[in-house]
Amino acid sequence: MKNLETNYPNTWCPGCGNFGILQAFKSIIDDKNKTVIVTDIGCNSKIADYINVNSFYSLHGRPIPTASGIKMANQKLDVVVFTGDGGSLNEGISHLIHAAKKNSDITVILHNNRLFALTTGQYTASSPKGFKGKSTPQGNFEEPLNTLELMMASKASFIARTYSSKIDHMKKIINEAINHKGFSFVEILQPCVSFLNNIQFYNERVYEIDEPKSIEESIKLIKEWNYNGDSKIPLGIFYREKRVCFEEEINKIANV
Repeated sequence: MKNLETNYPNTWCPGCGNFGILQAFKSIIDDKNKTVIVTDIGCNSKIADYINVNSFYSLHGRPIPTASGIKMANQKLDVVVFTGDGGSLNEGISHLIHAAKKNSDITVILHNNRLFALTTGQYTASSPKGFKGKSTPQGNFEEPLNTLELMMASKASFIARTYSSKIDHMKKIINEAINHKGFSFVEILQPCVSFLNNIQFYNERVYEIDEPKSIEESIKLIKEWNYNGDSKIPLGIFYREKRVCFEEEINKIANV
């Protein structure tokens, strides 16, 4: 892991869930020359400064099409996107949906802290109903998106959720996602200790699941928590499907 260190000072808030994500991801990199990370703009995206691998900062909400282009140009690479709920459930939601639908062979890791953290607390499509932030001082009146349900409807071929306080679980899930051939989506529940500190809420509710054996079981588990209530919150791989990926279809046309 020493070879992955950089000289950039870490500016995340003390206690931020991003530290756990950084540690987990560093520990599973087999070949730094084969790994490319593409980031959004936000606290999550600073991870590119703290890992010494090939990386690209994209525009806000646009890391997924950038990553898809990199993968098409060099299909031997492991291309991993780090993005946030603001970037990919608000500005970039269409890119997320279409990359899942076409089964692009990239891994998208969504740091879901359920607000715009870098700009200090505006609500996103994933914020809890009633959330009082800078843009909703009287409380957010919208229902939050069920992120995993969106990915199931968008035909993602790998769907998983983990939690930034569970390092070993994150390692396992991210490694499985990267090794999956096709579009892999990993939601990481990542508390923002400064503007929405829900660590205790998650600690009391998260539990690990076995991988479902049917679509019906997957959907039931995905709907167990609606991102707003007090129900238990399942963690693990919810869905996995072997399907021809976008790049393989492109190769057929190009006779590669």
